[in-house]
Amino acid sequence: MNLRFAALALTTLVAAQAQTRQIVDMTGKTVTVPTQIRRIYAPTPYGSYMLHAVAPDLMAGLIFPLKEEDRPFLNPAVRNLPVIGGRFGGGANTNLEVLLKTRPDLLLLWGERDRSFTKDTDEGLKRFGIPGACAIVDNLAGYPAAFRFLGRLLGREERCERLAVHCQRTLDETEAVLRRIPPSRRPRVYYAEGPDGLSTECNDSLHVELLKLAGDCNVHRCHTASHMGLEKISLEQILIYNPDVLVVQEKAFFDRVFTDPAWKRVKAVHEGRVYLIPRVPFNWFDRPPSFMRFLGLKWLMHNLYPKDYPGDIVKESRQFYDLFLGAKVTDADMQKVIYRK
Repeated sequence: MNLRFAALALTTLVAAQAQTRQIVDMTGKTVTVPTQIRRIYAPTPYGSYMLHAVAPDLMAGLIFPLKEEDRPFLNPAVRNLPVIGGRFGGGANTNLEVLLKTRPDLLLLWGERDRSFTKDTDEGLKRFGIPGACAIVDNLAGYPAAFRFLGRLLGREERCERLAVHCQRTLDETEAVLRRIPPSRRPRVYYAEGPDGLSTECNDSLHVELLKLAGDCNVHRCHTASHMGLEKISLEQILIYNPDVLVVQEKAFFDRVFTDPAWKRVKAVHEGRVYLIPRVPFNWFDRPPSFMRFLGLKWLMHNLYPKDYPGDIVKESRQFYDLFLGAKVTDADMQKVIYRK
């Protein structure tokens, strides 16, 4: 498609919207947006996933194709949306032709206080004349404010307040429990990534924020080499760490770790404290990060501190899916999600 034509078409579309209002986004920038926002394109996982929770009916399209296993847990409004692609992780794969056809009247951009994930998005998409409002989330503690910002932006204050309150309550409950647990009683955790379990994250990585919040219990203490993470590590080093718990990303590794003679020497494997991260419809722990990490934090705390953080994780997960995703999930189906059966 001719990009000049596409830019002209979208610019004309936005200009034709007679009624507008001004909002101040989370970067402090004043943005003119339509009074009635009908379609939103969020080109990064943070924004796209938050729209699933806040306003699935306003989503112009998806950044990733949906997996069949995810569909039952998502709002019907998003199940047949076109895949527009996105701009994140150092790359850009936005399908401009699909973007034009979906006719979004707002871009929901994303960033952090000290750096922007959206610079390339701004440069690449501003030619189309679509206003862009930026939300800011540095960490999980920033989600309540981001939800409330979206509530004001989209006129869904009541909905977003409920989500914000739930997020803050989860953080407060976690902090209260950890105040009663001295560092000496906190399990040492290794985060196993990759099909061989030999990729991981430094303790200062955003990819293991849940381990930080759950007692700063990551055994791999180092400085992250890059935003992408996935630091390589040897089994010999893991044996030196001898963690109490393994948190596992890939099912292929999880399925064989208990029968691998080398891994059996690791305390966590020998004692059966190996936990596979749930990931339907979105990952509860990381890659890509989303609001699902609030449920992931509950799941992690239940596994690390079963006596200090009691409760019914299946029931809590069903309530979370109902609140954030509008999905009514049975106990049996939730058990399949949690234990990846």
